[in-house]
Amino acid sequence: MVAKYFGIPERETLKSWTVLESVLSVLSVAGFAMAGILSVVVG
Repeated sequence: MVAKYFGIPERETLKSWTVLESVLSVLSVAGFAMAGILSVVVG
């Protein structure tokens, strides 16, 4: 569906989506780790 709107081949859409999801998951894990460390340090 997204590929139709932007004129991107389906394979490229899948590849960029996978990269985006990976980056988001790494950032969220890092955020949780920082929150955990902060709670230990502050608490």
